[in-house]
Amino acid sequence: MALTVKSTDDQAVLDAEHELWATTFSYIKSMALKSALDLRLADAIHHHGGAAEPLYALTPVSRLLVGSWNLVSIITMLLSPNFVTTFLGIGAWFEHALPDPCLFTQAHGEALWTMADHDATFDALINDGMVSDSSFIMDIAMRECGEVFQGIGSLMDVGGGLGAAAQAISRAFPSLECTVMDLDHVVDKAPAGTDVKYVVGDMFESVPPADAVFLKVCTSYSFVGPANFFLFVFVHACALRTPFINML
Repeated sequence: MALTVKSTDDQAVLDAEHELWATTFSYIKSMALKSALDLRLADAIHHHGGAAEPLYALTPVSRLLVGSWNLVSIITMLLSPNFVTTFLGIGAWFEHALPDPCLFTQAHGEALWTMADHDATFDALINDGMVSDSSFIMDIAMRECGEVFQGIGSLMDVGGGLGAAAQAISRAFPSLECTVMDLDHVVDKAPAGTDVKYVVGDMFESVPPADAVFLKVCTSYSFVGPANFFLFVFVHACALRTPFINML
């Protein structure tokens, strides 16, 4: 049988199949990353295994997994079973009648913050992850976007955890009064000896007044809390005539 010219339609179908398989198996890359974190492969390569002559070096992405400002804790948190299994229920979540529970509550029967309140291991995972993310990004944010904090006398970091983000802001702007609001079990673990103040509160109920309200990450609340959380804080800030700073 003579060979024929490849059909453009056939190539389009094969390209579509390739994309379908790539999307289907994309989770394997995340699980491979989780295994690399568990085995501390980046650390092993970074230290060259004690060899006299280095044979391998870290890629720019892998360098984010070593050093004092690494992102290991936040990636470990996001790839933990409690987070990964949450997204297995997206289809069922779309079929729910309003008002929908958040994805996390649907998967685990309780909100993320409720689970953290009674599960010390999960609570530590969350806190370490948030500190990891804040420690990495906030110094860069201060250099690149610090002007948004100029002229502000007081700042309320809503759901600010242990205060890593607020501490970075306070270091960059010593005259700015920074306060972190979070749940009581989080505030109980807040570090002492910083210029940041801590207050107990529930961000889904009220936000204390300040010259500006700060949210470091709000997109995650679509699966860990009420979907209208962002709107709630924004409206509350507007009611207080308070500038609203969101850093996704």
